[in-house]
Amino acid sequence: MARTEKTDDKPDGRVLRGQENRRRIVEAMLRLVRKGNISPSAEDVSAEADVGLRTVFRHFDDMDSLYREISEQMLSEIAPIAGAPLPEGDWPVRLAEMVERRSVVFEKIMPFMVAADVHKHRSAFLREDHAVLTRVQREMLQDALPPALREEGMRLEAIDLLMSFESWRRLRQDQGLSIAQAKNTVLFAVSALGEAD
Repeated sequence: MARTEKTDDKPDGRVLRGQENRRRIVEAMLRLVRKGNISPSAEDVSAEADVGLRTVFRHFDDMDSLYREISEQMLSEIAPIAGAPLPEGDWPVRLAEMVERRSVVFEKIMPFMVAADVHKHRSAFLREDHAVLTRVQREMLQDALPPALREEGMRLEAIDLLMSFESWRRLRQDQGLSIAQAKNTVLFAVSALGEAD
């Protein structure tokens, strides 16, 4: 009797288990980083994900794909905040809203950005991801600026720096400011630059 080929498109059980384990590993890494572990070991992830150490090593073999999945999860959390249209109105109103939104986004991504800095030197994906974030921040800022400020080189560069994640991280971590203090500091500095003659 001839053997009939299986036409069923259902995924193999091993494939499903592999996908589930990978999801658990990514979520475990996210939880550990949020808790302040900027460079989780395979043992840490194994315990947090409740999977075997060998399973973690299988997935850790391709770190850039794990970083990519973490980045995609973070992007899905921050895109609705960052991408919402700015309110109509003059520059100070739009600026205040942009500072408010960036403070929320930067607080969400800070643990992951700190962790990424530890690994960026050996990850092409993390280097590219950082370049994209820097470019997107600048483009969003340029879209919100009045034409006179957009065209003024040094002021644009200074405002871009002040509104960057790197400035936010310094204010919050190195200078120890609260979220409200950091927001007010950025708003004060950028408003002063916007009004400078």
